[in-house]
Amino acid sequence: MDNQITKPEILIQRIALVALVILLAIPLGFFGVQLVKASDPYVKSVLAMKGDPIQGHAIFQINCAGCHGLEADGRVGPSLQAVSKRKSKYGLIHQVISGDTPPMPKFQPNSQEMADLLSFLETL
Repeated sequence: MDNQITKPEILIQRIALVALVILLAIPLGFFGVQLVKASDPYVKSVLAMKGDPIQGHAIFQINCAGCHGLEADGRVGPSLQAVSKRKSKYGLIHQVISGDTPPMPKFQPNSQEMADLLSFLETL
């Protein structure tokens, strides 16, 4: 029986099977994470709304410009130019509301304010 495990054909089959399982697990895990993110009621409500970039600009000026600059080109905080090309809408929402990246403070805009802010960030 031990002799069968060391046969090259069986070893190659087992390696191929493990590789296949890993290759399938990665997209399934990513899909599962996306489902969990999309099920958040706050995120769902934000993404269902049409944002106003003019209102979003005002929200940005009041809450964000002190660190990210008046033109969102960075100061204490990083530049946000083309940020919507680098981060998903969920990623941007999470970044704003989580407080996970100090020194950025946790900011809790209501759903419409967040939709407006996202709309403004998409113009950068």
